[in-house]
Amino acid sequence: MGFKLQWGLLALILQSLIVAGECFKPFNVTYDGRAIIVGGERRMLISGGIHYPRATPQTWPDLISKSKEGGLDVIETYVFWNGHEPVKGQYNFEGRYDLVKFVKLVGSSGLYLFLRIGPYVCAEWNFGGFPVWLRDVPGIEFRTDNTPFKEEMQRFVKKIVDLMREESLFSWQGGPIIMLQIENEYGNIQNSYGSKGKDYMRWAAEMAVGLGAGVPWVMCQQTDAPDYIIDTCNGYYCDSFKPNSNKKPKMWTENWDGWYTIWGDRVPHRPTEDIAFAVARFFQRGGSFQNYYMYFGGTNFGRTSGGPNYITSYDYDAPIDEYGLLRQPKWGHLKDLHAAIKLCEPALVAVDSPQYIKLGPKQEAHVYSDNGSKCSAFLANIDEHNSVTVNFLKHAYTLPPWSVSILPDCKNVAFNTAKIGAQTSVKTVVLDAASYLNDPAPLKLMAPYEVDYISKNWNHFKEPIGVWSDNNFTYQGILEHLNVTKDQSDYLWYTTRIYITDEDISFWEQNKASPVLTIESMRDLVYIFVNGQFGGSAKGKWVKVIQPVKLIQGYNDVTLLSQTVGLQNYGAFLEKDGAGFRGQMKLTGCKNGEINITENTWTYQVGLKGEFLKIYAVDKNGTTEWTELPSDAIATRFSWYQTYFDVPDGSDPVALDLSSMGKGQVWVNGHHIGRYWILNAPKDGCQTCDYRGAYDSDKCVTNCGLPTQSWYHIPRSWLQTSGNLIVVFEETEKKPFEISIKSHITETICAQVSENHYPPLHAWKTTNGTISLNLTAAPEMHMRCDDGNTVSSIKFASYGTPKGSCQNFSRGNCHAPDSISVVSQACMGKQSCSISISNTAFGGDPCRGVVKTLSVEMKCSSSSSSSSAQMI
Repeated sequence: MGFKLQWGLLALILQSLIVAGECFKPFNVTYDGRAIIVGGERRMLISGGIHYPRATPQTWPDLISKSKEGGLDVIETYVFWNGHEPVKGQYNFEGRYDLVKFVKLVGSSGLYLFLRIGPYVCAEWNFGGFPVWLRDVPGIEFRTDNTPFKEEMQRFVKKIVDLMREESLFSWQGGPIIMLQIENEYGNIQNSYGSKGKDYMRWAAEMAVGLGAGVPWVMCQQTDAPDYIIDTCNGYYCDSFKPNSNKKPKMWTENWDGWYTIWGDRVPHRPTEDIAFAVARFFQRGGSFQNYYMYFGGTNFGRTSGGPNYITSYDYDAPIDEYGLLRQPKWGHLKDLHAAIKLCEPALVAVDSPQYIKLGPKQEAHVYSDNGSKCSAFLANIDEHNSVTVNFLKHAYTLPPWSVSILPDCKNVAFNTAKIGAQTSVKTVVLDAASYLNDPAPLKLMAPYEVDYISKNWNHFKEPIGVWSDNNFTYQGILEHLNVTKDQSDYLWYTTRIYITDEDISFWEQNKASPVLTIESMRDLVYIFVNGQFGGSAKGKWVKVIQPVKLIQGYNDVTLLSQTVGLQNYGAFLEKDGAGFRGQMKLTGCKNGEINITENTWTYQVGLKGEFLKIYAVDKNGTTEWTELPSDAIATRFSWYQTYFDVPDGSDPVALDLSSMGKGQVWVNGHHIGRYWILNAPKDGCQTCDYRGAYDSDKCVTNCGLPTQSWYHIPRSWLQTSGNLIVVFEETEKKPFEISIKSHITETICAQVSENHYPPLHAWKTTNGTISLNLTAAPEMHMRCDDGNTVSSIKFASYGTPKGSCQNFSRGNCHAPDSISVVSQACMGKQSCSISISNTAFGGDPCRGVVKTLSVEMKCSSSSSSSSAQMI
């Protein structure tokens, strides 16, 4: 008992240190024209974005740890106003919005924090982070010289700064916060507001600095930022960016390592080689602070995704994927890049600017040297097509196209952006990772797994069409959607009544025609019902709707369900964008001409009955009148479905497969997973991806002809072993029987490293300020399974001249007989391993005079099951 008590007390002490925010000894942060100065020393800082509400608090420590291991110095995050103040004056700093806890966890890991308060954030986040109630403040105009807006903005920004100060989270208090941001990419839209835009920008800068945070403030994309604010760059490439004063450092606040995705569109990917090239070029040309947007993207849980029409996943092709797993080779290649840049840091901070040397038509060197012991160089080849051998300081260097070589000692190459030595990880989804990976492969080939759906027993609840409660109202005319819903729901019902005469019916029958409902302008989605029957739908952003309808003689009820799919998050005049309908609404094709129904008396009903009853909540579920759903039932629109399920064994991340459904929303144990929409991307546009040349979001896309998103992440912390409640609201004629839940795992890992690859970065040493390389160190291959998994089999290993690529390797003419045994001895049963790429390691030279390569493909499985797996 005494032993346990001692450990309990120690745990409490450690926890109290984190809670107290005691992360560092107090230090000041300033800057000069070269770099951010941390504790009196210039620093080259590498940062990565993690948005705390896009993950759960239970996953924050692991994400931060993987970021630190990947070579980051700083974690960056926005602050999400509408998450923290959903109702004016009522604040939320709990759960996923526990900002203080997140900042303290970053600090306790030894990393710094860059807090971008905004409070406009964009971020593909609902309404750009603004609370919708802000629209209702009398006389307000967003992001301009407008007193009501400035008062609300200052109140919230001050709230955050004061909270950070009260929790001792600024650097001078021993906390991790080294920098703050006010506004966000305002320079992109400032001219839309004329002179009032300039006045607002200056006010925002003065207001922020006046709060006394004691750390530097930045404004991104703001070329006219005041002298006391650092202006920074956002984009795919920022090496040519220059701040508006030589007294400010060159900083890159958003390096887009991927891009966001829209329902029904292809999925963007940014090549690893290109993003490494962009980062190396930035530091080569005088950069000092670089932030990946994103390092971990996460998930737009609930209704937080922006829009219109941004998907629930915010994976962003980031180095850490949506599920918290390493995206390889991106994470590993960038880790090596960061280590190489850190080797150069003493030279980079020693001088104010580099020496430029032209090496060829599209080749150049930048040398950082203090004319003493410090000298580092970057050699760039910006030719998009050809490798080039250049001469630099009497040595020859071969530079692949569109690449940068980093020479920490101005002699030896530590890293080249186009030469990837990091492993490739192949992700897969399985019903039960432990049992799946423990079964022999031949057996799986003979008897493939049958799809096991989440449940055979479902209940359902029919959502009424139109008015469903006394909490409705009538109004003569069409009201703007958000003015009615206040974004408390995606859904708003509009219902009116139209009288149709016998003459109209006869006219349509004689002419074999139909009346047409015309809506001048609509966004994001509308469902049209006539007399309770579905008549059609339309989607788009302020598009015209033309829908034939079927009417009967007498009174006809026309019901429109207007729906938002994420509020606009970018652009000027956000408060005026709105949702729903604009312009005239008419019934055309009638005998006596069109009928304008715009000024009819309309009945308005906000939201869904199921939402109002909260039938997705665990404590409410027993009070809902659910009925059993027969397997042969005919699917109907606007139905709620409910069942209970067990989760796959193990600790691997899990996801719902909703590819059998249409469109709607889903909750698990009361937690709102988010919107789903099974829309297919266009069939064309997915071409072979070439890293060479400038990147844009259309360059390297995947998923052509397939649903944009089929898998939906459920955090493990929201689940229990069994008896998990799932509630699905489905808008189309789909049934839930084919919904499944599966583990998201890295099953296959591959790598390919040649003996002429550069030595491992740990072979570099710094002694008395002088950098040196152990020239006898051989290149290494590093392999790693996900946490909780180990190498269970070696699918392929060949040291010599192997051919092919990951999952398609084959032996070449040269092959070391000991390849399998060497790799197996180094890696079997381990989570991670390293292998020396040398003749010595493989029992001799299998083919003299030829550059040898080691290609490996391994299989990872759960640690609990790998002991029984066999090498194949």
